[in-house]
Amino acid sequence: MGKNIKRFYTISQSNLNIIARSEHNVSRKDISKSAIKVLYTLKDAGYEGYLVGGCVRDLLLGLKPKDFDVATNATPEQVKALFRNSRIIGRRFQIVHVRFGREIIEVTTFRGPHDDENLHVSDEGMLLRDNAYGTLEQDAWRRDFTINALYYTVKDFSIVDYTNGMADLKSKTIRMIGEPSIRFKEDPVRMLRAIRFAAKLNFKIQHDDEVSIKKALDENIHLLDAVSSARLFDEVLKLFMSGYAEAVYELLIKEDIYRRLLPFDHNTQTDFYIAFVKQGLANTDTRIQQEKPITPAFLFAVMLWPAVELLTKKLLTQQHTLYDSINIAGQEIIEQVNVRITIPKRFRYMMRDIWTLQVRLPGRVGRKAYKSLEQKRFRAGYDFLLLRSQVSDLLNMQNTNDVNQSSQVELNELCQWWTQFQIEPEENRKQMIKALPNNKPKRKKKKTNKVK
Repeated sequence: MGKNIKRFYTISQSNLNIIARSEHNVSRKDISKSAIKVLYTLKDAGYEGYLVGGCVRDLLLGLKPKDFDVATNATPEQVKALFRNSRIIGRRFQIVHVRFGREIIEVTTFRGPHDDENLHVSDEGMLLRDNAYGTLEQDAWRRDFTINALYYTVKDFSIVDYTNGMADLKSKTIRMIGEPSIRFKEDPVRMLRAIRFAAKLNFKIQHDDEVSIKKALDENIHLLDAVSSARLFDEVLKLFMSGYAEAVYELLIKEDIYRRLLPFDHNTQTDFYIAFVKQGLANTDTRIQQEKPITPAFLFAVMLWPAVELLTKKLLTQQHTLYDSINIAGQEIIEQVNVRITIPKRFRYMMRDIWTLQVRLPGRVGRKAYKSLEQKRFRAGYDFLLLRSQVSDLLNMQNTNDVNQSSQVELNELCQWWTQFQIEPEENRKQMIKALPNNKPKRKKKKTNKVK
């Protein structure tokens, strides 16, 4: 059971900084009309209302915010009374979702300092606290990073900064509000958020002699083990499906966090496998930038492939067939990962199809090529095959653990064959299959006269 402890930090003495409209670049034309409506509705009703968090940060950096959050001194019930198109969600700390068609504006009441009497530590070392309402300043000091504690108001179009967030934006620094070690104990997922923001914004993570996020990461990385597997899945999607997955991967490796998410042995971290995962993530980033669809299944198939391929090779030595080996390996690796990250069943099935296609695609004689082409996940499996070939070419080396024991040349030829096969008319496809070196016509059995 958890035990009572003293509060680890208090609200710091702030240096309030008001940035006038003439001194910043945030313009209403770049803000969601729905968010503007929420701000003015709160203002007209006599409440305070501010845009806050990532939307203000991104606007100041000249980026397009993904969504808009509002902070106010109105209680959830008072907010709901102002908007017919709203509903209150949450248990420990209620927030209000105001819906405008498909867009949702999240409205949160200012949070205040915690009550010492309700402060506990879990057996894993996490701080457990009940939320309380507070003032604008208290809300600012309750946020995680200084660059996320900037408030924009339509009252005079200024930006309110209690935590020197503007200075950290200019110096491109990810700085925790309060003592990093304590804030990570409150919510270990903040470690992943620090990595995500650093990768997305190309900022450096704060590291100095007095207060260091890097040091706190080292001391508290084990707390990620106590985070629910369902929540970790959501956080992993945020990390790798926002357009900067390659940079995230490099930071996770550098800060020794990646192994906490996917705890496999060091053999999965060879030069080839690191290059394979990086290239797969880079390709994902490119698709996002081109506004093409992506799926978590392909993403996880890439990140888990090193472990699946290594286990497949091991199973082959135990006299399993190649197809059975990769199926067993895929299932076992997914089960291991699910202890840490709950991957939904629909994605697990697709991942296994992608992997099994890697041993099916080399077989093309007879009807095998057509059967693979008709497979529901063929395109994903084909893209995965191209990735394997691409990495071999980039490194100019063969993967010594390749499940099919294919050389770099053979892998390239296989990719070229399937690329051509997809676009050829039916008659040409038949000729391509006949031309395969192992597609010799079967000998007809000689008729023998039966002795009566």
